[in-house]
Amino acid sequence: MDPVLRTYRSGLLVWVFWCSLGRLGMLLLPWGWCPHSALALKNTGTRLEAKFKLPIMGLMPINKALAVESISEGILPAVQLATEHVHSKFLSNTSRLVLEWYDSECDNAKGLKAFFDGIKYGPNHLMIFGGVCPSITSIIAESLKEWNLVQLSFAATTPVLADKKKYPYFFRTVPSDNAVNPAVVKFLKHFHWRRVGTLTQDVQRFSEVRNDLTSELEKADIQIADTESFSNDPCLSVKKLRDNDVRIILGQFDERMAAKVFCCAYNENMFGIKYQWIIPGWYQLNWWKLAASINCTVKNLLAAMEGYVSVDFEPLSTKAIKTISGQTPQQYEQDYNKMRGSAEYSKFHGFAYDGIWVIATTLQRAMESLKRLGYPEPVLNLPNMNKNIGKVFLDSMNETNFFGVTGQVVFRNGERMGTIKFSQFQDKVEIKVGEYNAVADSLELINDTLRFPGVEPPKDRTIIQPQLRKISLTLYCILSALTILGMFMSSAFLFFNIKNRNQKLIKMSSPYMNNLIILGGMLSYASIFLFGLDGSFVKPNTFETLCTVRTWILTVGYTTAFGAMFAKTWRVHAIFKNVKMKKKIIKDQKLFVIVGGMLLIDLCILICWQVVDPLKRTVEDYPLEPDPAGRDFAIRPLLEHCENTNMSIWLGIVYAYKGLLMLFGCFLAWETRNVSIPALNDSKYIGTSVYNVGIMCIIGAAVSFLTRDQPNVQFCIVALVIIFCSTITLCLVFVPKLITLKTNPDAATQNRRLQFTQNQKKEDSKTSTSVTSVNQANTSRLEGFQTDNHRLRMKITELDKELEEVTMQLQDTPEKAQYVKQNHIQELNNILSMRNFTDGKDSDKPPMKNHLDSRSQVPWGTTLEPSRTNKDVIEDINSPEHIQRRLSLQLPILHHAYLPSIGGVDASCASPCVSPSASPRHRHVQPSFRVMVSGL
Repeated sequence: MDPVLRTYRSGLLVWVFWCSLGRLGMLLLPWGWCPHSALALKNTGTRLEAKFKLPIMGLMPINKALAVESISEGILPAVQLATEHVHSKFLSNTSRLVLEWYDSECDNAKGLKAFFDGIKYGPNHLMIFGGVCPSITSIIAESLKEWNLVQLSFAATTPVLADKKKYPYFFRTVPSDNAVNPAVVKFLKHFHWRRVGTLTQDVQRFSEVRNDLTSELEKADIQIADTESFSNDPCLSVKKLRDNDVRIILGQFDERMAAKVFCCAYNENMFGIKYQWIIPGWYQLNWWKLAASINCTVKNLLAAMEGYVSVDFEPLSTKAIKTISGQTPQQYEQDYNKMRGSAEYSKFHGFAYDGIWVIATTLQRAMESLKRLGYPEPVLNLPNMNKNIGKVFLDSMNETNFFGVTGQVVFRNGERMGTIKFSQFQDKVEIKVGEYNAVADSLELINDTLRFPGVEPPKDRTIIQPQLRKISLTLYCILSALTILGMFMSSAFLFFNIKNRNQKLIKMSSPYMNNLIILGGMLSYASIFLFGLDGSFVKPNTFETLCTVRTWILTVGYTTAFGAMFAKTWRVHAIFKNVKMKKKIIKDQKLFVIVGGMLLIDLCILICWQVVDPLKRTVEDYPLEPDPAGRDFAIRPLLEHCENTNMSIWLGIVYAYKGLLMLFGCFLAWETRNVSIPALNDSKYIGTSVYNVGIMCIIGAAVSFLTRDQPNVQFCIVALVIIFCSTITLCLVFVPKLITLKTNPDAATQNRRLQFTQNQKKEDSKTSTSVTSVNQANTSRLEGFQTDNHRLRMKITELDKELEEVTMQLQDTPEKAQYVKQNHIQELNNILSMRNFTDGKDSDKPPMKNHLDSRSQVPWGTTLEPSRTNKDVIEDINSPEHIQRRLSLQLPILHHAYLPSIGGVDASCASPCVSPSASPRHRHVQPSFRVMVSGL
């Protein structure tokens, strides 16, 4: 071993031993003096006497029993090595550094006493080197401005000392705890992590780092999703981080709490491919083995720790570049390890080595500056450092810039711009994966050293992939096909209605209104195509337009179809229920006006809706859903809606109006239920249609509201409701007519048809027309017809009785035949003439045969000759021909009774006319009443 090194080691051990003895050591220590608890250690490497000594005060805990264990054992070899290198390679033989150490013992009171003893009893110190414990260091650093002394620390990392207003004379070669924050931000940017969370132990040191980190993150535009802190139990904070979907966790806690944190992380499953932990890197080696009182096994703890990244300052530069001393950092490390031997290692040794060089270069620049300022004598001989000299030393410190064993040594506002190391925990060992150069603001990662559990780095959040919930193309095609079939059916009904518009059955059912019903159904069908168009088919602006268009089409289609149907029913109701009116004519033009009024109300509502509160495209977010394929991202379902501010109010108005329309239709259907004309009475079909449409609309609206987050289900329900309602309505209106017209065209009118005689038909053929509907006939008095029918039936009964009495008299008293012949033959002829009026086939047959000449015809208005015998008359009356005629008298009388109702006979005529001139055959009839009423 080198004799100088052997001498240094033996002297160091003796020095530490005697200083631990207190005052006795101070008196007996042969190397110098040790006032009270301070110890002056002079360089004994050589015995060369220097002309100028440069005294430097050293502050450091030296007692090995303190909490900061034997930091001096790892620091003093580096200081000694640096002093030798400075003396041999930098300072001239005329000046020499003299470093005098004072034991601060990491105690505020003892440290202050040592500092004041050094100031009072020691030489005029040019600078202060040291300061390890934050509390005592901050107290001394704050008081330095009173002595104008510059302090340079190599181990104080507390961020509090970065306040230059409070500590203007404080510098440090070691980066502060805050210095890692720019490196962390750079690391986050490298992996494109823009969202993080912080977990901090409630200790001032960590809180200060967290506050500075928050500021740096905000400058870098990195989102802090959650900020959690804890005192003793971190599990609740860890759970909150998980609940807030924090994937990148920046921790600030000591190694004792670190074990608890990772135990909680294991229990919350916050490790593996989805999470990345970044924690301080100054923990002791195998720190997790020292953890106690945790609820996790070592295996579980290591599983949660696997892959965490630690951040700390770099003790030595890894670059093989010669430093200011002429050695590379690697060469220095070899010399340091030789000089240290078996003494405790300190990661601050490189910063202490560079600190000696900082002091030497600063003193050199300060001496030169003082000479330029005109100070004739050395600063060493001045009794005190005045403010001007302190300013010179302060400026000289700020000018420091050289490459040392810890990297580039540069100060920015008193803070070291050093190198930050990144390490990753891999297989129970921390491996360096990169470093950050604060001077160049650059991050360099070592290739293939950083490993992640997954195939790629974790995401900084649950990657939310917006996914527009759209209508299935297959479903859209199926429902569109059904809609097209419905429109083809509507077109077929329209063709049928137009082609057969002159048929009595179609005429009486108002073909124009039927066309409107078909048009409304086709509009309702067309709205289905628009309801199926969403963001997957059209652009947002187009979708917003479709919101309005499809609402208008469906509303107008509904009103057109049911409005026309209800208008038809209203006409039947107005005719058959208004018995007091002599004549009621309701033309199709009036029905068009009614339907137009209904549409006008619709248009007013829709226009007000569009102007005041138009429909807009809104996108609704739904809760996250996991990826079906199991990938590390979630799906955010999005759904387009057509909404406005007062959607419920406008829908309520529309629903109320449509509901009233449906109730009105139900009322009309109920009122006309007894109308027995099939071509006119659609009440049964209207009631069925209203019932089905109402039920389907209620069910469809409810289910559609409940499934608004499922566009396929909602579209399917809406489309099926529209298809069902439109189809059932059109089929109920047209299918019965189609079947009737195909199988039995006269079924609607055959049992209620009245015919005039052939001559009357020929006479009126040029002027009479078929009544297409009851609104153009005099059927408004249908109930009056029923009364007349009852009265006429009673009259027929009376006539039958009278006829029977006459027959019986003729059989019992033959001598009265002549009386019957003379008094009743005229009345019988008149009655038989009514039959001729009704039945044109027998119009030329004589009303009654004479008993003398059976082949001769008796003209109207003639009587039987008196020469006929009574016996012949009785035989003629009892003949089968006369009996058949007597039995057929009811039909002519019934026709005669109905003729006043249809305009053939004056209503005042209550009995058959008694003269041929008064009979309907010879009476002039007004052209407007020369009609044949179909369906009666």
